[in-house]
Amino acid sequence: MAPESLLVAGVGDIHGRFHRVEAWLDALEAARGRPVDMVLAVGDVEAFRHADDHRRKAAKRAMPAEFAEYADGVRAMRRPLYFIGGNNEDFEALHDAPDGFQLAPNVHYLGRAGLKELHGLRVGYLSGIHAPRFYEQPLKRPRSLDTAKQAGYFRVSEVEKVSALRDVDLMLLHEWPRGLPQRAQERDVPPPGRPLPSSWIGNPITRDLVERVHPKWVLCGHSHRAFAVTLGWQGGRTVTRVACLDQAARPEESVFWMEFQGREVVSAGWGLSGQVSWRAGSPWGLGSLPSLPEPEPLGTGI
Repeated sequence: MAPESLLVAGVGDIHGRFHRVEAWLDALEAARGRPVDMVLAVGDVEAFRHADDHRRKAAKRAMPAEFAEYADGVRAMRRPLYFIGGNNEDFEALHDAPDGFQLAPNVHYLGRAGLKELHGLRVGYLSGIHAPRFYEQPLKRPRSLDTAKQAGYFRVSEVEKVSALRDVDLMLLHEWPRGLPQRAQERDVPPPGRPLPSSWIGNPITRDLVERVHPKWVLCGHSHRAFAVTLGWQGGRTVTRVACLDQAARPEESVFWMEFQGREVVSAGWGLSGQVSWRAGSPWGLGSLPSLPEPEPLGTGI
C-alpha cells in the first residue's frame, strides 16, 4: 500500500502578514482538495507578541500587529506553522529558546540551527544571514536595537552544527546560497521577462553548507524573488533542488507547495491554483518557475 501523502506549503518572508497567508492557505487547500498538513516559513516572519513591539520594531511598522491576536488567543492558526529566524524578528522573545519553542497554538519557532523531524520528514535549518564581522563573535542578548540586529546573523558554531547533518529531506535557509544564478545559467535559458539576479546574491557560507549536507530540497527567502535551480553532486548521482521564495506580497511566487509520498516529493507547484509545475523525474530549474502575470493594460488617457 502506498504511504499516505503529505502536503507541505513553503511560504516566503511573511513580514507580519499572517491573516493574508492564512487566507492563501485556505485557497490552496480548496484548489488541491485536501488540507495542508504543515507550513514552513523561511524567516522574516516577524511574530511580535505585543502590538507596541510591532509598531516600534517591525520592518513594516505601518501594518496592523496581526500576530498579537494569535499570541493573545483572539485568533488561532488553522494549520501548524514552523518558522526559522530571518534578520527581522522579535529577537528578544526568541533569544532564550535557541532550540525552538511554541509561540502560540500551531505556531512554532524551530530555533537558530539544527534538525527537527516534522511529520516524518527530516528538516534541517539555519536562521539568519551572513555578516562576516560577527560570524565568529558570541551571540549577545538583544537588549538594544543594535544587539537585536546582530541576533539576525548566524554564527560559526551554528553553521558547524548544521554542516554535520546528513540524510536531510528539506533544508530551510533565510539567505540564498551564493552562486545560484551562475549554476542556473549553466543549465537553463532564462524565460523572457525574467532576468537572472546578480551573481553576488546570497552568501558563500550557506552555499558551502548545502555542498556538505546535500539536502534533497532547499527553501530560502530574504531576497524577495522566486528562483529555481538544481545542484548536482557526486557526478549527478544525487541532486539538491532549490526553491527561493518571494516575500508574502502576492501568492504566485511566495507560496510553494510540495506533495510527499513518504519522504519523497512527487509533485510541486507555485501559488494557489493547485496546478502542478513539477513532477518527480522531471527537470527542476528556471522553467519550473510560475508564469509572470500579464501586465495591466495602459489607460486611454481620456
